[in-house]
Amino acid sequence: MKMSKKFVFVFAAVLSLALVFTGCAKPQPAVAPAAPEATPISTDKSWDEVKEKGELRVGLCAAYPPFESRNEKTGEFEGFDIDLANALGQELGIKATIIDAEWQALLGGMNKGDYDVLITCMSKKEASVENVNMSDVYYNLNDIIVVKKGNDSIKSKADLANKVVGVQLGSGSEQAVDQLTGLKEIKRYNYNPEAFLDLKNGRVDAVVVGYVYALTELAKDESYEIINDAIDSSEIVMVSKVDGDALTAKLNEALAKVKQSGKYDELVGKWLTVK
Repeated sequence: MKMSKKFVFVFAAVLSLALVFTGCAKPQPAVAPAAPEATPISTDKSWDEVKEKGELRVGLCAAYPPFESRNEKTGEFEGFDIDLANALGQELGIKATIIDAEWQALLGGMNKGDYDVLITCMSKKEASVENVNMSDVYYNLNDIIVVKKGNDSIKSKADLANKVVGVQLGSGSEQAVDQLTGLKEIKRYNYNPEAFLDLKNGRVDAVVVGYVYALTELAKDESYEIINDAIDSSEIVMVSKVDGDALTAKLNEALAKVKQSGKYDELVGKWLTVK
């Protein structure tokens, strides 16, 4: 009986102490939910800068009619790309300022900041030599063969074997010619007119060039002939800086509107269609 009372006493004391310490224990704070990740702030100001200036600086090489050239009488720029640039500017509510430059320097100048965009009959293949931004395709251009009229030895691209072929440096046509095998020689020119002059004088057997350009040359000089066997087809795009997604998106929107309005077809009919 004495032992039972003692046990009860000890048990009660232990229980009291437990209650005391439990009552003094601090409640654990609730775990706060993780803060959501902050949305990164875009640093792409390519469109904002153009919009603020109210001007789209368009780089091109005005030596490739009917896409772009200088009118011999007025000295003004003219061609499909010129009219397209102006139509895009109207859709965007800004002025398109045309800047003429050497073809080989266009991509470097654009990356340096001399132009906001290149609209100069440049293919995806030509633009891909640099890390750049490309717009939606705005034209598909075939690279074809031009010979001197009466040259019956060339009827197709297979007949270019063992022939001397002229082509413009840095062009999509040059890339197409480089893929051919069995050629005797490839002569490379700064500009197409030089290649056509050598063709006329018999220093090359054929010239490879964009189809529309060939039509322009034939309209001026009937001593040439087109061989209807395309070597390659090029997707023509507008080109801007690699970090200029915002500007490219705006140009694509404007291009879509120009097409929807019928203006694009009007320009194709004016410049790029055989009359």
